[in-house]
Amino acid sequence: MENKKILLVDDEEEVVRVITQMLQRADYEVVSTTEGKEAFTLAKKHQPDLIILDVIMPGMRGEDIKRLLSEDEQTNMIPTLFLTGILTKEDEEFLKNLTGEVRSLAKPVTSQELLMTVGKILEGRA
Repeated sequence: MENKKILLVDDEEEVVRVITQMLQRADYEVVSTTEGKEAFTLAKKHQPDLIILDVIMPGMRGEDIKRLLSEDEQTNMIPTLFLTGILTKEDEEFLKNLTGEVRSLAKPVTSQELLMTVGKILEGRA
């Protein structure tokens, strides 16, 4: 069986490094970027099983990337997990309206919390 592929998008290089290590230790294949603008291109190219997306990023916010992904036939079925240090009720409501649900984790996230949530999403239980 092929390893599940995850696209990780966060503007903080340290966050990308730490989360990539967590996911790789759990045998996930990780494609990552610190550039919001690059996320859409990478999603189309790699067709990941899951996208982990920071909400607050310079240039292009997480919800803008999610909107692009949702509007594209090649990427609209890829589940998204929002990872954020700040998620207001308004952000949560906006994301829920955009995606029909809100899957989010607050930073800093523990390895156990991340892997449990990722596992549930990939098994279609979250």
